[in-house]
Amino acid sequence: MQKVTPFLWFDGQAEEAATFYTSIFRNSKIVSVSPMSATFVLDGQQFYALNGGPQFKFTEAISLFVSCETQEEIDYFWEKLSAGGKKSRCGWRKDKFGLSWQIVPPILGEYLNDEDGEKSNRVMQAMLQMDKLDIKQLKQAYQQK
Repeated sequence: MQKVTPFLWFDGQAEEAATFYTSIFRNSKIVSVSPMSATFVLDGQQFYALNGGPQFKFTEAISLFVSCETQEEIDYFWEKLSAGGKKSRCGWRKDKFGLSWQIVPPILGEYLNDEDGEKSNRVMQAMLQMDKLDIKQLKQAYQQK
């Protein structure tokens, strides 16, 4: 059993959100739906969605991080999660429910945490110019002499 499960508050859209998210991620399924909630799994991670009403909205204070090994994965998730939502900077975007997502290659963390401050700074500056992250451009900034 999973110890920690993200609990997402929706304004009457729990089932719609579960259907939307499970249509995007592989190895995903809707586990249960009731008038008050939906439980679903995205690539092995369980989520609980509540039809809690309009009192609370999602903010950037919480986001879901999607680790993408290839540019094709980045492109796929960026476009799918953008449907009806809003694209932002540095790999961030909001979906049509207002939930923030980060579509990021693991290599970015490696580059930003490099002991060579010049390399990591070049990568940071390159990233700050991007909306959807571009692995090729990040690598170029990292390898620049």
